Amino acid sequence: MSESNSASRGIQLIVGLGNPGQQYANTRHNVGFWLAERLCEQSRAQLQPENKFKGHVAQIQSGNQTCRVILPMTYMNRSGEAVLAIAQFYKILPAEILVVHDELDLPVGSARLKFDGGHGGHNGLRDIDARLNTKGFYRLRLGIGHPGNKHDVTNYVLNRPSKSEEQTINTAIEHALTVLPDVLKGNIDKAMNVLHTVAK
Repeated sequence: MSESNSASRGIQLIVGLGNPGQQYANTRHNVGFWLAERLCEQSRAQLQPENKFKGHVAQIQSGNQTCRVILPMTYMNRSGEAVLAIAQFYKILPAEILVVHDELDLPVGSARLKFDGGHGGHNGLRDIDARLNTKGFYRLRLGIGHPGNKHDVTNYVLNRPSKSEEQTINTAIEHALTVLPDVLKGNIDKAMNVLHTVAK
């Protein structure tokens, strides 16, 4: 399946990646949380703790499409535990999952959709790959830039972006939210065309 193929039932689950706790809330590693929380605000959906899914969960409606949103509360390197638990319970296929995460290899303010691919050293993606036993899910990659030295990556992702970077990231999130209705319906090609044209 190529990244341009559509999910058969559309996207059934959106996973925002991040770390729980106020000390992490505004860090670069939590931009997946930022988008998921903003989506729930827009949809007037309340994220609620769900212990059996090890995360905070909401249900959103977009036209006739219903989709669940989860913020894993397991810390980043065990994100797959929450994803596997909710996917198994609701019988959601990997190809019906969209994982939203920070991306070091994209410039600050970029947003890109893709299907499949490696984890690129991202511990959240690495654990989801392992738990689902496949890389065959969608990713919405939010660019946070790279510190330039691989030894500085941990410190970089666990710190807050500058005010200007934060504003640029939030602008990219708003752009990404405009294409999510098409993503949810499985119109991935259309969503990618719009997002990749708008988000530079």
